[in-house]
Amino acid sequence: MSTLTSTAVTAAPPAATGRGRELDDWRPEDPDFWRTTGAPIARRNLWVSIFAEHVGFSVWSLWSVTVLFLGPEYGIDPAGKFLLTAVPAALGAVLRLPYTLAVARFGGRRWTIVSALLLLVPTVPMAVLLEPGVSYPTLMVLACLTGVGGGNFASSMANINLFYPQRLKGRALGLNAGGGNLGVPAVQLVGLAVLATAGAAYPRLVPAVYLPLIVLAALAAARWLDTVPGARNEPGALREAARDPHTWIMALLYIGTFGSFIGFGFAFGQVLQLQFAERFPTPVDAAWLTFLGPLVGSLIRPLGGHLADRLGGARVTFWNFVAMAAGAGTVLHAAREHSFGLYLAGFLALFVFSGVGNGSTYKMIPAIFRARAAGAVADGQRDAADAARWARRMTGALIGIAGAVGASGGVLVNVAFRQSFLTSGTADAAYLAFIGWYALCFAVTWFVYRRPGPARLVGV
Repeated sequence: MSTLTSTAVTAAPPAATGRGRELDDWRPEDPDFWRTTGAPIARRNLWVSIFAEHVGFSVWSLWSVTVLFLGPEYGIDPAGKFLLTAVPAALGAVLRLPYTLAVARFGGRRWTIVSALLLLVPTVPMAVLLEPGVSYPTLMVLACLTGVGGGNFASSMANINLFYPQRLKGRALGLNAGGGNLGVPAVQLVGLAVLATAGAAYPRLVPAVYLPLIVLAALAAARWLDTVPGARNEPGALREAARDPHTWIMALLYIGTFGSFIGFGFAFGQVLQLQFAERFPTPVDAAWLTFLGPLVGSLIRPLGGHLADRLGGARVTFWNFVAMAAGAGTVLHAAREHSFGLYLAGFLALFVFSGVGNGSTYKMIPAIFRARAAGAVADGQRDAADAARWARRMTGALIGIAGAVGASGGVLVNVAFRQSFLTSGTADAAYLAFIGWYALCFAVTWFVYRRPGPARLVGV
């Protein structure tokens, strides 16, 4: 499973800051403390965090379902619908860094409460305003506001990272990330249930289902979450990471993996209806399949980290992008031949490999800095302890930046579909763009991390 550490957020020595219910003492690396006190507290915080993040991801993905309800009476063409699914991804990407930094600024417990309640900002007006006659600019504002759910992922991961010792961070953060990602198929199943029971005339019921869940998430955070003492931001790490070329290389790769996952998750239902209109004449027909891709992509994510542990992150990432290019090629061929079975298989493969790539790319990041730290020690430029601290600091910063940039891939996917349907009436140009991007990603992975030579980073 991929690991996501906080963006330059570290735990300093305990200090009384008065931010919510702050723990008096927190020493997760102390085996005795962890066994007797730390583990039960960390587990309680993890499960509440998973629930709150899951609800946030569902709100972020609301418009992947909502657009299926927007029939002819709303007067919105396919290009307009793809724009409605692009703007939540854009705001979610922008909010990832400030949401991460907010954990140390306000305290994990307090910020989880606030970030959960912020989910009411888009869902309450959606539950009131979604009906024929609502203006397109209003829908755009409502869609954009659901992007706050994308920020919840970053702050949740930053917070849980502080609770666990190094040896257990991977599993804990993997559970947290997986629980959040499952919010995408979950909201699509809610949409399917509404379509199958109440019908397409009631899109407001989908956000209405989440109103009590949002309140419950905030109440659970207030009742059961804690704040780790002395957490602090290290803005210098972000500046240093932003000057490092590996940051932008890994951000590019993460656009190809997580960006594909969230982008396809938002667009899949629309694309099915447009490419196979005769098979999916009503939204409920498409909704039966819409959730499958995000579901398999979420569940398969741990495999990427596991394979990277065994085979090496760069090797898995390289072949994963080769497989994604092949999957996109399969989808393109199936669309041209109008073969639904092959089309569905190709698209599900894209979801599977985007999930695997989420794990393998994040496994590469700490390995990059471990290899560079080891090289600095061998050359006498740093002592071992200083090199280890630098590697941890840069890993956290790079992961935060790459996560924020990578989420913008969701925007690019939906914009590509929109432009393709606008210009040609098909998605062929979008599929060709995806093939080109994945080819760029596997070429960069080979050139930077797999190419034989003395500059190759060992162990990446």
